[in-house]
Amino acid sequence: MFAPSADEMYGVPQLTFVEVSGLSDSLCGEFRPGHFRGVATVVNKLFNIVQPDSAYFGEKDAQQLAVIRRMVDDLNMPVGVVPVATVRDADGLAMSSRNRRLSPEERRAAPALYQALLAARSAIQRGGIEPAAVKDAALAVLLGFPQLRVEYLEIVDDATQQPVERIDGPVRVSLAAWLGQTRLIDNIFAVR
Repeated sequence: MFAPSADEMYGVPQLTFVEVSGLSDSLCGEFRPGHFRGVATVVNKLFNIVQPDSAYFGEKDAQQLAVIRRMVDDLNMPVGVVPVATVRDADGLAMSSRNRRLSPEERRAAPALYQALLAARSAIQRGGIEPAAVKDAALAVLLGFPQLRVEYLEIVDDATQQPVERIDGPVRVSLAAWLGQTRLIDNIFAVR
């Protein structure tokens, strides 16, 4: 196993960075400026050191997956980026180390995120083409959970991670919300 220390990865002040413009600016990037620049830079470094044939990234962070895919394509890296389906608890909550930070009450409310995503996907599958109406279907689920503070709920093109004006093909419904001091993200792929 290759598990470099911070000193091995960042022994000298970093002057070079990798940034995937456009993909890094919306959704999580809007609320966490510089986050995806850091992700792309460290993944690029790891790919250069390890030189893997394949790298596996979870779909739970669909925006990160899109950033890495685009970086690999744009820089002609000989790495196959393989998406891995989101692993969920029995109640639908996407597994994450952040879930441990939730109080028992917050943990009981957390599956509402997935329920909202399922409502959005159902609206799309029933022929919904207007993003606002699909978002309303998801938000209606979340109204029953006042402790949830939605940071964003967007319907985006999977490759560009940009909001769509009309749902006329495959999309990803992406959601970030706060429960107490814990920020949770989730998403679901939907086809009309």
